[in-house]
Amino acid sequence: MSILNCGIVGLPNVGKSTLANILAKMQVAEAANYPFCTIEPNSFIVSIKDERLEKLAQIASSQKIIYSQLGIHDIAGLVKGASKGEGLGNKFLSHIHSVDAIIHVIRCFENSDITHVYDTIDPLRDKETIEYELIMSDLESVERQILRVEKKAKSDKDAKDDLDVLTKIREILKEGKMVKEFQPSSDSEERTLKMAQLLTSKPMIYLCNISDKDFESDNYKNNKHYQALLTQIKEENMVVFPIKFESDFIGISDEEKEEMMREFGFNVDNIQKLLKKCYQILDLQSFFTIGPKEARSWTIVRGWSAPKAAGVIHNDFEKGFIRAETISYDDYVSYNGEQGAKNAGKMRTEGKEYIVHDGDVMHFLFNV
Repeated sequence: MSILNCGIVGLPNVGKSTLANILAKMQVAEAANYPFCTIEPNSFIVSIKDERLEKLAQIASSQKIIYSQLGIHDIAGLVKGASKGEGLGNKFLSHIHSVDAIIHVIRCFENSDITHVYDTIDPLRDKETIEYELIMSDLESVERQILRVEKKAKSDKDAKDDLDVLTKIREILKEGKMVKEFQPSSDSEERTLKMAQLLTSKPMIYLCNISDKDFESDNYKNNKHYQALLTQIKEENMVVFPIKFESDFIGISDEEKEEMMREFGFNVDNIQKLLKKCYQILDLQSFFTIGPKEARSWTIVRGWSAPKAAGVIHNDFEKGFIRAETISYDDYVSYNGEQGAKNAGKMRTEGKEYIVHDGDVMHFLFNV
């Protein structure tokens, strides 16, 4: 599968571009204390570190480690009225269509030196502002789609089914709700929803940008802004991230950062925590291929079969799939590698119906 992408959205000056710089480990976006300093979406690829892969590489004496990857897009700040062209308007809304999931950055700290577009800190208002603009953009899109299929629906059953689903979605949007509130009841409805490509149907992570002080004292749970967001957002859909704190490490090596973090007494990797949350919300998992040259993590959607997973490596692997020699991660580690697992009877031969498990170590046999 192609690399999946997350888009960073939010009001101006909430920390979006600085977050992008942190994730890219270089100054990919201009970070300035004024609205609309990001004009074009900045895009880059980041690696999702996996301690399991490092352990497997150590056992196999692999020369190289290749982690799973995720695309990140820094999309410029939205403002109230963006769906009607305010600020830089629909240009930015169109950029969100190209991503698979959304990271919504919300400011949860007070600092009079950093301008806020509304002059006050109110994360619930900010959240609702962004969501309203996405909803209005989707409503406009659905109205256009309904106009396109209405005439065709008079004589085409598939078009009529599409029209019924789009009409249901329109009512949800008119109520001020996001499309993710719509639960498809059939494969046909699922197909129509996917075809509609609506912004508010995308998975969303809410990133609470907290102050250095709250992070360093581990006091963010007492932050009134964080608590306010918890009244509307499930905690599993939120990530607490100290953007200013992490920005101080831009430009130094990972080794230097790790040493400094140890000196400060911190043992959390905020960046990888966020990336893994993106991986989780997209319902992704990994399988591994391990050898002396490289240990590699491959990204698939949870529930994929062995042939479909093989196709991520190369189309020919899926077309000519014969079987997959498979060892679970735990067995590979417990028996010190492929040969040990094989000797212990822990290498399994799996066929076309096998559903790949997270952490499987796999070797595909194919013929084309």
